Amino acid sequence: METKRQQAGAIDHAVLRPECTVHDVLTGCRLGKAYGVASVCVRPTDVAIARQELADSAVKVSAVVGFPHGASRSEVKALEAKLAIEDGAVELDMVMNIGMFLSGDYDLVEKDIAAVVAVAQPRGVLVKVILETFYLSPEQIARACLLAKVAGADYVKTSTGFAAGVATPEAVDIMVKTVGDCMGVKASGGIKDGRTLQAYLDQGCRRIGTSSTRGILEIAPSTSSQTPRRSPNIKA
Repeated sequence: METKRQQAGAIDHAVLRPECTVHDVLTGCRLGKAYGVASVCVRPTDVAIARQELADSAVKVSAVVGFPHGASRSEVKALEAKLAIEDGAVELDMVMNIGMFLSGDYDLVEKDIAAVVAVAQPRGVLVKVILETFYLSPEQIARACLLAKVAGADYVKTSTGFAAGVATPEAVDIMVKTVGDCMGVKASGGIKDGRTLQAYLDQGCRRIGTSSTRGILEIAPSTSSQTPRRSPNIKA
């Protein structure tokens, strides 16, 4: 089992609820710094705030694109990605065009992802594609992973956390088996405890998206052989 530090290093701490205030964003960034998470994932309008707050840390700023429905035009997603990068994002979590995928327009979906990759890749910015697996059959999950791969994305991700369903071991298994040898897999949606987080890491996920970071890491072991330390004193 990973230690608390190792688990934290795989977490993208999410601050994405529509009602989140500037205070909530700052609090999420401070929590991320205290625990040493991989990134704090914020809405596009919050990127500059997060960049400033995280400037004195190794925690990255990640931003969502086309969130949460994925139905923005490709030109809009590309512009949103460009502006987020200019504001300080070094990772992007874009939502696949789910409706067009389910309509069978795979060419549009691939080009939609590629439009964001074209903006991000020259700037060294990672692109994670949110598939919203709750709406997809096993065969569709595999196909969506391959479209993201062909489009040049770096990760595939299960969920926005805003659909009716959440990440599942079955969906992650398909994703890992389909592209896990050449892309990262991120589980997100409904991950609220350390046991679930660890299970997804054991399956092969490289990143975990959650807003329950403090609750998860407070009970994670500090080392493989020591008792847990007290968690940072953070109000969230």
